[in-house]
Amino acid sequence: MEPTSSPAALLLFAAACFLCVAASAARIHSGDFDSYYDKHCGGVVPRQPKIASESASSYAMLLQFYGGYFSADGGRRSGGESGHDLKRAVSFTPMAMHTTESEDVISLHGSLVFVDPYVSAIFGKPKNRRLREFHVRRPRIPVRRGTVKFGLNGYWSQSSGKLCMVGSGVFFNRSFHAVFKLNYPLQSSINSSFVSGVLESLDGGDGAGGADHFGTVSVLALRSGSVDYEYSLIEKEGGIGSFDKFDDGKGDNLSSEKLGQGLCLALTRNSAFDLEYKIVCGGGKCNPLGTDVGFLPKAMSFTVIRCLEEGKMQLLLKFQNVTNVYYGYHNFDPSNTLIGEGEWDLKANRWCAVACRILNFSMSLTDAFAGNCSIKLCWRFPATFSVINRYPVVGWMWSNETVKDSGYFDKIKFRGHNDALPGVKYEYGVRGSAIPCESKAGKHKGKRYPNSYSSDMRFDMSIKFTKGQIAFGYSSPLFVGDKRFNSHLYNGSYMLTAHQTENAVQLDSTHGLLQNISYTIRFKPRDNFELGGENLSSKAVVIFAEGTYNNETGLLCMMGCRHVTQSGAEVYGSMDCEIQINIQLRPLTGKANEKIKGTIKSTRGKSDPLYFDSLDLASSSMYVEQADESIWRMDLEIVMVLVSNTLACVFVGLQLFHVKKQPEVLPFISITMLIGLTLGHMIPLLLNFEALVTNHNRQSIFLGSGGWLEVNEVIVRVVTMVAFLLELYLLRMTWSARHGDEPRGLWVAEKKVIFVSLPMYIGGGLTAWFIHQWRNSHRSPFLRRGRIGYQQVLFWGDLKSYAGLVLDGFLLPQLLFNLFFDSSVEALSRSYYVGTTIVRLVPHAYDLYRAHNSGWNLDPSYIYANHRMDFYSPAWDIIIPFGGLLFAVFIYLQQRFGGRCILPKRFRGTPVYEKVPTVGTIEL
Repeated sequence: MEPTSSPAALLLFAAACFLCVAASAARIHSGDFDSYYDKHCGGVVPRQPKIASESASSYAMLLQFYGGYFSADGGRRSGGESGHDLKRAVSFTPMAMHTTESEDVISLHGSLVFVDPYVSAIFGKPKNRRLREFHVRRPRIPVRRGTVKFGLNGYWSQSSGKLCMVGSGVFFNRSFHAVFKLNYPLQSSINSSFVSGVLESLDGGDGAGGADHFGTVSVLALRSGSVDYEYSLIEKEGGIGSFDKFDDGKGDNLSSEKLGQGLCLALTRNSAFDLEYKIVCGGGKCNPLGTDVGFLPKAMSFTVIRCLEEGKMQLLLKFQNVTNVYYGYHNFDPSNTLIGEGEWDLKANRWCAVACRILNFSMSLTDAFAGNCSIKLCWRFPATFSVINRYPVVGWMWSNETVKDSGYFDKIKFRGHNDALPGVKYEYGVRGSAIPCESKAGKHKGKRYPNSYSSDMRFDMSIKFTKGQIAFGYSSPLFVGDKRFNSHLYNGSYMLTAHQTENAVQLDSTHGLLQNISYTIRFKPRDNFELGGENLSSKAVVIFAEGTYNNETGLLCMMGCRHVTQSGAEVYGSMDCEIQINIQLRPLTGKANEKIKGTIKSTRGKSDPLYFDSLDLASSSMYVEQADESIWRMDLEIVMVLVSNTLACVFVGLQLFHVKKQPEVLPFISITMLIGLTLGHMIPLLLNFEALVTNHNRQSIFLGSGGWLEVNEVIVRVVTMVAFLLELYLLRMTWSARHGDEPRGLWVAEKKVIFVSLPMYIGGGLTAWFIHQWRNSHRSPFLRRGRIGYQQVLFWGDLKSYAGLVLDGFLLPQLLFNLFFDSSVEALSRSYYVGTTIVRLVPHAYDLYRAHNSGWNLDPSYIYANHRMDFYSPAWDIIIPFGGLLFAVFIYLQQRFGGRCILPKRFRGTPVYEKVPTVGTIEL
C-alpha cells in the first residue's frame, strides 16, 4: 500500500488555513451592527445616522490615547513591579470620524490595541482540537505575539463625554466580539486627566464563559489631546513661593536663557533620574509611593503630557526598582506612577511641581482619581560641575505632610544622566590633586600620542576583575581644560565638538605638557560581582574622575569618585572618592599587539568595607589617524584586487593565444590543473562577495557610505566572472583535444596525476582539520577569547585557507603530468605560468609589508591578501612564494629539457640513444 500521509497532511494544512481565514473574517458585519449596538450601547450613546460627506477628524486628538494601563482583574497586580508590566500598554486610535444628524454625536471607527508579553493570560489560549501539528516556515515580517487588536465602530457624545463601540478582535486564530465603553471627562484639570472604561466580551456563539469569551478588561489612560488644560493644582498651592524647602544650590543654576531651544525641550531632554535617599531605609518612611507597593524605587522617569513654553508642564512620574530601564510613551502603571503639575521659577532658576498619587484603582480602574497631592519636587540645572557633582540635573522630592501622617516620606534626592547643557563650567581640584603617574623617561622617546582635545581620548574598553570576570564599557572625557568634550558620530567617525566655557578652576599643572582633564568611566559586569561590598548584578559602575594628561607620554593620572549603594539603595552623600585611575594610551604609530592599558584601584586599606582589588583596563580602539590610514589601505587593496583579477584574465588570454598559434600543445596541458584554477575563480562567485571584500558593514562605518565598495563589488565580480569563463573555455578546449587524435598515454599520465595529487590534497586537508581541532581545544593556548566567553574558529574558515594554499601551488599537477609523460612540449606559455604565479604570490609579499606597517596592522579587516582565503603569516609568506617560484622554474626546465630532467639521472628511466652516422671505410 502506498503511503497516504502526504495528501492527508496537505488536506489538514488547507483546513487549518481555511479556519484561520474564517476566524479572521468572523467579525460583526454591517448588517448586524445595528442590533449589536442598540443592545449594548443604545442606553449610553443612542445611535444616530451619520453624514458620510462631513468628516470630523478634528476630534481625533481629543479621543486618542497611547500607553494606557489595563487589567483583567479590575486593578493592579500584586507582587510589585515586574519586567513585563513595564511593557504592558493599551492604545486607542480613532480612524474614520464623521458628523451625524445630531450635532452632539460623532460617528467613528477606531482601533484598540493591547500589548503584553502575557496577553494570553487574559484572552486565553485556543483549546486543543487534536489537529495535527505543522511546522511552517516563519514569516518574513515578524509577528507580535503579545498583541491583540480590536476593530470597533460606535459613537461619541460631546455633551456627556461617553464613548461606546462594538467590534471584533482576533487572537490565536479566534475571533472575539466585544463592546468598548469609555468616559472622557468634560473638564480638563489634574483630576479630569484620566480616561477610564471597560472592554466587555460579548457572546461568541457558545455562551458566556465559552471558548470565545474573555470576560471584562478595565482600561485607564491619560487624556492628552486637550489644549484648554487648567493648571489648577500648581495655582492652588500658591505658585512657586511654597517650595522653600528646596534650598540646594540657589544662585548657581543655569537660567532659562542659557538652556537654549526653549524650556520644554530642556525639561524633556533630561527625563530619567537615579534616586538617592537621605537615610538608609530600613522600614522607615522613605517611599514616595507608600508602604504597600512591594519595592523601594531606585530610579524615576517622567513623561510630559503637555508643556507651555513659559515653563508650565503636566507630567507623569514613574518609579522603577531597576535603573536605566525606561519604557514607552505615556506607559504607566497607577501603582507606581504619580501625576503632577509644575512651572519654572524665574528668580531661582529652577523648575518645581506638585504631584499626586493615583488612588482608588485597586478594585476598579474606572474609579481611579488623583489624590493625596502633598508631594513636591524641584530640580535645577547646575552651572558648575565637579568630580562630586557631574549631573546636568539635580533635584529634591519631599512630602508636605508631617511625620505622623501616613503619606509622609523623607526627603529624596534625584539626578539626571544626560549630557551637560551649554554654559556649564568645570571646577577642578574639589577633592585635591591627583596622584602623579610614574613613567620611565626614555620609554616614550620618539613616540606620538593623541592630542588631549581629539576624539581619540574617548575609547571603548574591557575591565578584568581578579576573579576572571569581564566587564565592558567606555571612557570619555567630560571637560578638557575649560572646554566641554562632546563626541558624536560624523560620517561614521567620532568627532570632537569643544564648547568654550567660562574659565575653569585649574589644578596644579606647572608643566606645560600636562593638561587638566575630567573623565566619565562606565562599565557593567556580565556576571554577578561585588565591588567594595556592593553587588553589581544589575547595575553599571560609573566613576567620575579628574586629573592630568601628559601629551608627551600619553599618561592619564586621575582620582575618581563613585556613588555607593547601602542596603539596596543609594544614600545621599555616600560616595567613594578614594579611587586611583592610571591609563597608558597607545602611541599613534603603535604595533599590532599594543593596547590602551590601565588600572583602577582603591587607595583604601584592605580592612575598609569600600576597598576593592585592582581592576585591569584594556582597549583596542582605533585612533582617527589609524582609521584614516585604514580607509586609504582599503582603497589601495580594492585597486589591488581589481588589478590582480584583471591580470589573471590577461594571462589566461595569453595562454589562449598561445594554444591558438600552436593547437598541437593542447593535449599536453594538465586537466587537473585547469579544473583547480577554474574552481578557484568559481568558488568566490558562489560564496558571496565576502570572499573578496571582508566585512562590508564594518568598513562602511569608516567610509561613511558603502557606495565605493558596492561599485567595486560589481566590478570585481565581473572581472572574476571573465577569468572564470576564460579558464572554463581553456578547459573545454583541452578536454576536446584529448578526445581527438591524441598521443598514447596522456590519460594514463593524467590518472597518475590524480592518484598522486588527490591523496596529497586529502592528507593536507586532514592535517588542517587536526590542527583546527587542536587550536580550538579548551586546553589549547590558541583558543580565542571573545566578548562572550571563548570563541572557536569555524572549520570552514580554515578549509578556505587551505584551498588558497592549494591554488598557490596550482602548477603541481602540470609538473607531475610532465614528469609521468616525460613531456618536453611547451604546453604552457611563459607569460601564463609565470604571470599567474606572480598574481598568486604577490599577496604574500604584500602581507609581509602590511604586517610591518604600524598603522595598518591594527585593523583586522582585509580585502586583498585576505587571511580567510589563504595561509598568511611571516613563515607562510616566505614558504609559499619560494615554493611557487620553484614550481615555475621546474616547469621551465621540463618544457626545455624534458619532464624528468628535474630528477636525478638514475631515476629518469631507460635512456634513449641518438643514432651516430657510420663511416664507410676505415683506413689503417
